[in-house]
Amino acid sequence: MDRQDVYINVDEGVDLHAWLYRPQGIEGPRPAVTMAHGFAGLKYRALDRYAEKFAAAGFVVIVHDHRGFGLSGGSPRGDIDPWQQISDWRRVISYVEALDGVDTQRIGLWGTSYAGGHAIILGATDSRLKAIVSQIPTISGYEQSLRRVPPDARAALLEQFNEDERAQWRGSAPTVQQLVSTDPNVKAAYRSKATIDFHHLFEIPEGVDPGEFITLRSTRRAQMYEPGVWIARVSPTPMMMVVGTRDTVTLTDLELAAYERALEPKKLVIFEGDHFDAYVKSFETTSEAALGWFQHHLGRGA
Repeated sequence: MDRQDVYINVDEGVDLHAWLYRPQGIEGPRPAVTMAHGFAGLKYRALDRYAEKFAAAGFVVIVHDHRGFGLSGGSPRGDIDPWQQISDWRRVISYVEALDGVDTQRIGLWGTSYAGGHAIILGATDSRLKAIVSQIPTISGYEQSLRRVPPDARAALLEQFNEDERAQWRGSAPTVQQLVSTDPNVKAAYRSKATIDFHHLFEIPEGVDPGEFITLRSTRRAQMYEPGVWIARVSPTPMMMVVGTRDTVTLTDLELAAYERALEPKKLVIFEGDHFDAYVKSFETTSEAALGWFQHHLGRGA
């Protein structure tokens, strides 16, 4: 297959860096899949394997990094706004529609983790999508925060948020924190071994912003993000949800409860393992399930 580096304009002065995969040796308009990673995730961390698999099966595939990450534009760097990311993703869908050789009636979307939540909202609100896969999705940022942040630390975190707001009102840049750290004296969004191990598992090419830092307000926004509210509205767009048995990041029980609220057509795929096993140990399970879903709903020879 052929992979190109492309830039997609989503806003004045902001271009998203993406990989465009085109299947080789296949004639006629092709179905397409648009993909993105989760919270502070870069496409270099495992998404190439999914994209290559989809493209090998005959799909045109576009994989982008969110604004403020990787080679994508946007300032401040590491600033995560879920609704801005969703808005940008709609522009990416428009880009996919305009590509030569794409059947605009057969566009699917694949999102994982934080972007699995985006997939739910986009599936519920963008009729251009004919099938979605929501892998290990964020369902409730509030509930995730309650379980991750110890009760005795919540008041201190809220005061950090408030002081960040006061500082920005005074003209300061948003406060920055490390994405991952085991040092209790360092502000960091994540401290679990599994998150840190996954973050350092992949080699990021020289010259690419590796996403080591994010804004503090990104964490506050994440705690306010509730994609599960939208899940019953995805229908009639076909939705597959992929869930791990021991997900302590986006939380297995929240995902399964949300799936029960979803309407048909839907399919649940459960893999053995934690959040990050989706990309590594259970890659064959998660990727084959997604591919089969897209082949079934975007089919006609894909």
